[in-house]
Amino acid sequence: MLNRREFLAAAGIGGAAFLFLDAIRSNAETIKKEEDMAYTAKDYSKLIGMEGFGETLLKNHFTLYQGYVTNTNKVLDTLGLMLKEDKTGTPEYAEMKRRLGWEFNGMRLHEYYFENLGGKSGLDKNSKLAKKLSEDFGTYEVWEKDFRATGAMRGIGWVALYQDVMNGKLMNFWINEHDVSHPAGCNPLLIMDVFEHAFMLDYGLKRADYIGAFFRNINWPAAEARLK
Repeated sequence: MLNRREFLAAAGIGGAAFLFLDAIRSNAETIKKEEDMAYTAKDYSKLIGMEGFGETLLKNHFTLYQGYVTNTNKVLDTLGLMLKEDKTGTPEYAEMKRRLGWEFNGMRLHEYYFENLGGKSGLDKNSKLAKKLSEDFGTYEVWEKDFRATGAMRGIGWVALYQDVMNGKLMNFWINEHDVSHPAGCNPLLIMDVFEHAFMLDYGLKRADYIGAFFRNINWPAAEARLK
């Protein structure tokens, strides 16, 4: 039986047609691969123009986030292939498995962060979230002081307001890098990025000024919608 190349040659179609058909196949495979991607980067361009956040800083941040989405898909694909090829006992598989949490959290934390930005007003003191913050911290002001202080700590990472879904209690946590210190089983309500890329282009070493800009732009309804 003739293979495809032999058939084309016998039919006199020639190399140009062969290359053309190969290009069609390659394009189809690329489209299928994109459709099969587990995660797709979201568009947060609506945040451009936000007070206190320069356009270049935001665009750079979006690009960085897109890299985490791409790498999450790559790691998942690689792990799936290694599983099929029975390579789960290898050091490479172990390191990829450890890497997955870092890439995935880098993706998801950025999504939480961008989605709890873009607000135009402060927290409604009569809202469910405001009442819960006052209940657990004494007053809203005490909670904000603790959240800002956590963000001002030395190091790179994230500040997260978490809700313990077992008893409903709200707590502020420092997340080192992307994957260290997440409280198990808790629900993230408000996320603030305190890696240098989130503020240094606009604020240099003045992290406190960046935190102030963050608070002026919190999308409180988005944060409250995460409350269980």
